[in-house]
Amino acid sequence: MSTLEIDEDLLEPMKAECTTTDLVVTLADGVQIVTPLWWYPRLLAASPEQRKKVELSPFGLHWPDIDEDLSIEGMLTGSKAPGAKPPAEAAE
Repeated sequence: MSTLEIDEDLLEPMKAECTTTDLVVTLADGVQIVTPLWWYPRLLAASPEQRKKVELSPFGLHWPDIDEDLSIEGMLTGSKAPGAKPPAEAAE
């Protein structure tokens, strides 16, 4: 078994933006992480203005208006917020 080692400096978010369906985060090395907004119900329910007010930290993102915090590690490992449901399931 091998372990992938990643320089933590490269995991620092440099930019974050929300489309109508996704959260797109650009890391220091230019890699983009794209996750669906439905993974984060508070972020999905937020207004476009609230989504734009994001604070970047060395290892994550914070939206002060909705008190949402996400880590880059969580995004990379596919961690969804408790209760997150895909749109098809949520419509049932």
